[in-house]
Amino acid sequence: MTDNLNLPPFELKISEQAGKKCVWDPIRKLWTALTPEEYVRQGFVAYLCGHKGYPMSHIANERSIELNGMSRRCDSVVYDRAGVPKVIVEYKSANVAISRKVFDQIVRYNLVLHVDYLIVSNGLKHYCVRMDYENHSYSFMQDIPMYDSL
Repeated sequence: MTDNLNLPPFELKISEQAGKKCVWDPIRKLWTALTPEEYVRQGFVAYLCGHKGYPMSHIANERSIELNGMSRRCDSVVYDRAGVPKVIVEYKSANVAISRKVFDQIVRYNLVLHVDYLIVSNGLKHYCVRMDYENHSYSFMQDIPMYDSL
């Protein structure tokens, strides 16, 4: 099932609940609907933890924030060892192109969290930008940073 994404192979715990396919989310410690976006999230989190050294205990999935008086949810937020948010990740299903609209969404979330890195992935293409608050700019990175370099 993982061969259709541009991610290293990963395993999922899948079950059927109330007639729907569900996947075990080890971060939230719950079964959740196995949607195409959730499939990308689980694969990307497995990549971050297994290949980039991100501790699972420092990742929050579906992290709630308040933006302009409205409740929103970041797909994933990565924290440093002191509990400071460092990365926001936004996932889309593999059939959704990464567009300016997707980046606009994650940038709005960053108005609240002020992280150093923004990552967008549809499982096929992954984009990572490093924020430069001093110069009011950002730069695209060639690769996703290792956890220890956050």
